[in-house]
Amino acid sequence: MADTEKTSITEIGTTTEELTAIIRDGVVGAAGGLVGTALMTVVLLVGNALGGFDLSSFAVLAELTSLDTIAPAVPAGYFIFLGGGMTTWPLLFASVEQYLPGKTIRQRGIPFGTILWTGFVLAFYGGHTGTALYVYLVTTLVAHWLYGFGLGSVFDYLGNRPDTLV
Repeated sequence: MADTEKTSITEIGTTTEELTAIIRDGVVGAAGGLVGTALMTVVLLVGNALGGFDLSSFAVLAELTSLDTIAPAVPAGYFIFLGGGMTTWPLLFASVEQYLPGKTIRQRGIPFGTILWTGFVLAFYGGHTGTALYVYLVTTLVAHWLYGFGLGSVFDYLGNRPDTLV
């Protein structure tokens, strides 16, 4: 097949080479999500210590999937949260990052984190009031900024490798 007849989006070579590149990119996204979620977790733990975030909020995720029947609810819910942070959100970020404000992919991670925060802040709200509400809002927003920054940083670092599509 001539080069002009290729129908692949990537046009990097054989189907095996393209599949390998896609898997590599998935690993980059998962690594970025892991780093971002780790940074986010640190801030959420600080928020928990300050009384502005309740770790039992993760239990709801386990209850929605009935994992709380076979494992402790909070760790199981956090595992689901981590899984989303390593799969769903990096995939979405890779799809939309070029449309976000910021000069670098690292900088574009911060508005992405802000967008994710808008859903998180409603879904994980535990009835906080007064000072605890402010702590909740600030720590979860900072946590999401760090998630986006960490995700973008890993994409920037690993995505510039010659074998990746990102």
